[in-house]
Amino acid sequence: MKKNNVYVFEDRGLLYLNGEDVKEFLQNLITNDIEKVTDEMSCFAALLTPQGKYLFDFLIIRHKGGYFLDCEKKNIDDLYKKLALYKLRSKVEILNLSNEFVVAGISHEKFLSFENSKDIEGFTIKYREDPIFLDPRLKKLGARLIINLEKLYLSLKKLELKTANVEDYYNLSHKLGISQVDNFNLQNKIFGIECNFEEMNGIDFKKGCYVGQENTARIKLKNKLNKKLFAIKIIDGNLNSDQIFLKEKEVGKLLIKNENPFALIKIKNDLLDFEKTYQCGEAKLRILKPGWV
Repeated sequence: MKKNNVYVFEDRGLLYLNGEDVKEFLQNLITNDIEKVTDEMSCFAALLTPQGKYLFDFLIIRHKGGYFLDCEKKNIDDLYKKLALYKLRSKVEILNLSNEFVVAGISHEKFLSFENSKDIEGFTIKYREDPIFLDPRLKKLGARLIINLEKLYLSLKKLELKTANVEDYYNLSHKLGISQVDNFNLQNKIFGIECNFEEMNGIDFKKGCYVGQENTARIKLKNKLNKKLFAIKIIDGNLNSDQIFLKEKEVGKLLIKNENPFALIKIKNDLLDFEKTYQCGEAKLRILKPGWV
């Protein structure tokens, strides 16, 4: 990621939550601790099913008394409906601001060049009232800027940023083992803890109850985590199957089948080896060692 490159994420959407009960509302739902989110710190979190299965993941940023939720735009309507369902009588307003604000990515190096920045995952500063934050999942993903669409290109010019191909960013994210595209394919198929949310600072095991907390804690405390989500790299052939084998043993299942595929892989019984070649239908592949290891 070059220092002065900027990646405009047209595939990301933004919800804005505010109101008298907004902090308590989010605290009772999300996997992370909303108390961590301040004007100087942002966080990564997820919303799970009551059984602890994945539904949505998002970045949470404090803004003007409320919170931005930066999430995949394909999922934003469903996330809005789910939050509205949980709202009941809570004094919380939920707004979809995806047509007014945009998310852009910049390099780790560029973020550290800003006044008052700190090399801490999630650290947040302001540029003309707009939040810029170092990705709370992994520093190597760089930082993000949330800005009104009308101000975007003028601000990018003043910051001496040059628009780059967003696919380069997502290729880097894939290489680092962090899935951000087509995550709806994971819904109800995989436990949140299997998505590596603990390694990406997305689960707080010390906070109180939240949706899916019981199973998440049980898997963690009883050492029942047998599978994890990993990026895979195609070496040869085409993916025409879901099942992944090491010789004759089934070791995983392909869940995300886009240009940057991800699979749920067994991690015990010596079946996980980043040096070995696996088979998935006609394709030969390898499991990429993630950046959070």
